[in-house]
Amino acid sequence: MSGKVLIFSAPSGSGKSTVVNHILGLHPEIEFSVSATSRAPRGTEQDGVEYLFYSADVFRALVAQDKFVEYEEVYPDRFYGTLKSEVNRIWAKGHVIIFDVDVKGGVSLKKYFGEAALSVFIQAPSVEELRRRLIARATDSADAIEERVAKAAEEMTYAPQFDKVLINDDLATAFAEAEKMVDDFLCA
Repeated sequence: MSGKVLIFSAPSGSGKSTVVNHILGLHPEIEFSVSATSRAPRGTEQDGVEYLFYSADVFRALVAQDKFVEYEEVYPDRFYGTLKSEVNRIWAKGHVIIFDVDVKGGVSLKKYFGEAALSVFIQAPSVEELRRRLIARATDSADAIEERVAKAAEEMTYAPQFDKVLINDDLATAFAEAEKMVDDFLCA
């Protein structure tokens, strides 16, 4: 299983982190890849746990040094990316890497890792449900929520570029479907 990669992507509020955490709880051989970002921490997020937090200037310097497998400027001066050192750290342990990344990052990772990767697009049942989830999460301002909802419509057009699409309408069903996708891929 070493050298395999699981990529979970979705518009904000679709439940990708919830699904990823569920998979992590079932598979000790799968390890979360901590992404780098230039945005500020939200809520109780800690550097090195949920993300590696850098300033936009430091992030740009890492890009110039070719330190990333992939990166995106998702919003102006808000970068997200996967450090090569993080991939090497996890593979050195013989573990499978699981990514929880934005949609463009997911497409880039699939292109980079090819057949060694399973890419899954998680989709909320509707844009209104997405808005409701983001409001309930209570980590963003009303303006930020509207910005994310507007972006979600564009991100949903990326779904066909993924190996699998998972509709997260009912969480128990989504968990079961995600488990089957992951088990089938790891056993192949």
